[in-house]
Amino acid sequence: MQVRTPLTVITGPLGSGKTTLLRHILDSFPKKIAILMNEFGEIAIDTKIIQGKNVEMADLGGGCVCCSLLGEFEAAVNEIVDTVDPDNIVVETTGVAEPDALVFDIQESLTRVRLDGVVTVIDADAMVKYPQVGHTGRMQIEAADTILLNKVDLVSETELEGIEKKLNSFNEIASILRTKRCQVDVDLLFGIGRERVQPPPHHVHQPEFESFGYKTAAILNSERFEEFANFLQTDVYRSKGFVKFSDGNYLFNFVAGRWDLEPFEQEGTELVFIGKKVCDRQEQIISQLKLCEQ
Repeated sequence: MQVRTPLTVITGPLGSGKTTLLRHILDSFPKKIAILMNEFGEIAIDTKIIQGKNVEMADLGGGCVCCSLLGEFEAAVNEIVDTVDPDNIVVETTGVAEPDALVFDIQESLTRVRLDGVVTVIDADAMVKYPQVGHTGRMQIEAADTILLNKVDLVSETELEGIEKKLNSFNEIASILRTKRCQVDVDLLFGIGRERVQPPPHHVHQPEFESFGYKTAAILNSERFEEFANFLQTDVYRSKGFVKFSDGNYLFNFVAGRWDLEPFEQEGTELVFIGKKVCDRQEQIISQLKLCEQ
């Protein structure tokens, strides 16, 4: 009898910490792992962050795995099983993906893997700033076997209790684990193996976000860039990528008004900006970035 490879789906809204969780898993998980990534945006930032670690990867590129890329997803999973034979497969979906269609496809079409669990990462700070949970966010919460309530250090205990109550109203079954920077015992994420019957999805996936990318070989002035980041307006919900300053290269993460820089070896500046109608401001944002060039 063929042993089916356990597959874990990591989902959650834009900027919640999915790639941070992947980096933690790769540092902590002792078994052979393969990762499938599906990014939102024309530049594969997350794939470049994970590359170089001891892991086999496949990138599903532009589009959304929950609808337009299902066929490509099935082919990638089968190729990974054939060529890598990993102990576990992890799929990181784009922040605008609705996981019900993906779960249904795994159960109905992929005979060589079994769904081990769905892990949904939720940004506590963003839940306070943007308390209205949209259709896609609700689907991601409802699909979860485990919810990582991330960035708990950025909100109060009273706010955390309110968030947990809201999450429980959408999903009474999932365990909720509070985390900072997705630091969690990885044994809690694997071996879930909950039996579920996923009905065919009534898929009305209408992404409310759009994105654009920017690349330059120029070295940026760090003080000007910090001013730029501080004044990114609310229509930019998420930005990420790499920036090159005179003192080195950094990973830039911006979510819901908060941002940070982390030393990271990646040549050049590549940034993605995501938000509602953000392309209306593309020319303005790029002109502001060019003012940061030395």
